[in-house]
Amino acid sequence: MTDNNNFRYEPVERFGASMTNPRPWNQGALAGVELLNGRVAMLGFLAAITGELLTGQGIVGQLGLMLRWLLG
Repeated sequence: MTDNNNFRYEPVERFGASMTNPRPWNQGALAGVELLNGRVAMLGFLAAITGELLTGQGIVGQLGLMLRWLLG
């Protein structure tokens, strides 16, 4: 059995109630998702910088190199 206490669900609202509610989104779940998105963005930026250091080309140049490599 898994522990479901890590998930922070809010009670279900009636249809359209979130449009007038001062808190329209599930803040607990949104905070976790935004934290994950930020960390993935940092990894992507680090990969772009590493690729630039290895190839000597910017992001657009790296995309061109990848296309040439994929298309033969």
